Amino acid sequence: MASTFKSSRAVRWAVPVGVIAVVGAAAGAGPVIAAAQGSPSLPPKTAAQLIAAVQQAHGQGKVQPLSGTVVENASLGLPALPGGGSSTSPMSLLSGSNTARVWYGDETHVRLALLSTGSETDFIRNGQDTWEWSSDQNTATYRKVTEQAKHSEAATPSKTPMTPQQAADQALAAVGKTTDVRVDPTAHVAGRDAYELALTPKDNRSLIGRVRLALDGKTYVPLRVQVFARGANSPAFQVGFTSVTFSKPAAANFAFTPPAGAKVVRKTASTAGSDAKTREKKVEAGRSAADTSTIGTGWTAVKRLTLPQNAQQNAQQKDKSGMMSALQKAATPVSGSWGSGKLLRTKLVSVLLTDDGRVYVGAVTPDVLEQAAAHK
Repeated sequence: MASTFKSSRAVRWAVPVGVIAVVGAAAGAGPVIAAAQGSPSLPPKTAAQLIAAVQQAHGQGKVQPLSGTVVENASLGLPALPGGGSSTSPMSLLSGSNTARVWYGDETHVRLALLSTGSETDFIRNGQDTWEWSSDQNTATYRKVTEQAKHSEAATPSKTPMTPQQAADQALAAVGKTTDVRVDPTAHVAGRDAYELALTPKDNRSLIGRVRLALDGKTYVPLRVQVFARGANSPAFQVGFTSVTFSKPAAANFAFTPPAGAKVVRKTASTAGSDAKTREKKVEAGRSAADTSTIGTGWTAVKRLTLPQNAQQNAQQKDKSGMMSALQKAATPVSGSWGSGKLLRTKLVSVLLTDDGRVYVGAVTPDVLEQAAAHK
């Protein structure tokens, strides 16, 4: 799934490991992703063997055909924020418990269904045909993927979840001298026997206490990823399968016919290409308008974003949902040799917004952000 999903302009389900943005709401743990059923019997593996097995199974674009249900739970410790109505709104996707059905045949046959109470949003690719269906809006949008557009956003679903594979890739990318890695007792996840890897940052300035990866005992596909705040016994974020089948889904899963009475929007190849060019121009404009860089490495890396003049004010004026206003109220005024601003801290992420338009974000303690801010 990772090769298909990673290029999209996704509204992610949850904060990735080493997150770059913070939106969420305090919520309960939600549905339990895996229930204890006793330790399964799997051949012993070292941590190095398991990491090598994952890389071999999923390296060079290899993707395992599958279908299943994915549940994401996030409890970041922020106050309740507005905007959780739609099943595809950032607040709905990044807080509490969210569920999706996934079918993956190959990179040109993918279906994702985001489920919420009484509604559903589907993203489907069937060869050159792509559909986005919203039951809330009773609208189906069609695009055809041309040879020229196959590597653009039009070729992939415009919104995708944080899958266990994506979360595991980010966590494993951090493995090195700054990380303790061990093999935990085996477990049952989504009805499958699984190995469990525990990754623990050595630097206590990281807000991440440990990351647990459950790997399928046969395919080594990541079945579940749990991220624990330092000192916590329950995960602040987890994403995993509640059910999964490792076989190619039937072709019928990728066929889509708009329901009777639905509004159908058809975008031609030229329109899709125009949309892609427009998005590229917007991305390029964003790059020229904002300076981004990374300070430090590994678990204590900090992202720095310098906003253009009046960007914060303009964003607040466009903040119809009131989300930014709520985040501002939740932040604490701070100051130091670097200047003054506001600090927002969650269980896994800290954000420092300076009054002169700089933003520092990292899965680190606030003092790390202030030290980064002091080196302008």
